[in-house]
Amino acid sequence: MRGIDVLHQASRAIASQPLRALLILLAMSIGVASVSVLTALGESARRYIVHEFESLGTHLLIVLPGRTETTGGQPPLFGETPRDLTLDDAAALLKSRYIEALAPINVGSAPVSTGGLERETNIIGSTAALQQVRHLSVAQGRFLPRLEADQSAPVCVIGQTIREQLFGNRPALGKWLRINDRRFRVIGILSSEGQSIGVDFDELVIIPVASAQALFDTASLFRILLQAKSKRAMYAAVDDIRSIIRSRHEGEDDVTIITQDSVVSTFDKILSALTLTVASIAGISLAVAGILVMNVMLVSVAQRTSEIGLLKALGATRAQLCWLFLAEAALLSLAGALAGMLLGQAAIAILQLLYPHFPLALPAWALLAALAVSLGTGLLFGVIPALMAARKDPIQALARH
Repeated sequence: MRGIDVLHQASRAIASQPLRALLILLAMSIGVASVSVLTALGESARRYIVHEFESLGTHLLIVLPGRTETTGGQPPLFGETPRDLTLDDAAALLKSRYIEALAPINVGSAPVSTGGLERETNIIGSTAALQQVRHLSVAQGRFLPRLEADQSAPVCVIGQTIREQLFGNRPALGKWLRINDRRFRVIGILSSEGQSIGVDFDELVIIPVASAQALFDTASLFRILLQAKSKRAMYAAVDDIRSIIRSRHEGEDDVTIITQDSVVSTFDKILSALTLTVASIAGISLAVAGILVMNVMLVSVAQRTSEIGLLKALGATRAQLCWLFLAEAALLSLAGALAGMLLGQAAIAILQLLYPHFPLALPAWALLAALAVSLGTGLLFGVIPALMAARKDPIQALARH
């Protein structure tokens, strides 16, 4: 019995039982489609979050006041707060040979108004270096001027939403914007950035950091953003930053340093594990489909007992009979997998239409894995019926025993 004969015989057997074949196709296609959709969701979420953190900047480090670690023992009697970060700390950090750019950050909320229109929004105080560190682009005008960090100026850069809500169709460049009791001239309008890790730049007003400290009556910084000169320099900069802070804070290592790579790597590992877990859960449906394949193939063996006896009487070997039934299981599984892939792609396309801002795509490895697993499942659960058929005695089989 040639290979082409095995495939022809298996195809005829499948065509003779259309309802049985349809049930297997349905079960296998649902399993493959489930794996495809859930894997696409998990992998797309991983790529989206990793891209969000990577878009924050290049070789980015974030310095926050206070330590995230906790220590044992009794808490302080009168309480203790972490030492504030100041503009002097930022100036000292900029002297590090590993740092290319530095942007001190001050954040607050205040009412902004012009021409009788007013709304509450977030205010960021920083320097001209923020544009380089955070990769911001300006649609109109220019970014903050290059001033000394402790030098204030009545100028601001606004987001697109602020421009639309407060100025409408009127030109915004050169106009005055009141923030609390102070006036700032609009010198730039940011390109539409959208949300980035919870920060909507379209609804921000950016002013010089010294002006923000005066506006909010504070000398402390919310955090300091730094851009290292290279990826290798980023790790050396961490030690350098700690050394500089200790020398300025009476030997206390009282800051938390977050590196962009560490955040990206952590989220990448978590979401990759989550994607595999979700895909494995969906893979249970493939196991259920495999059991259905085995049950249907066992029925097929019982129904085709006379055919098995005749083939063995004509000289068919056990191996040939085994391959005959395995080919039938493989064809059913392959057809179900292809149908499931089409169904999964259709579901992904519908989800993409419903959520156009979320980049949804099934990676090639997941598509090939779903195909391989479904085919492997069909062959695995088709082995027992195939072996039962191959072991039948030809005389008893012809007698339908």
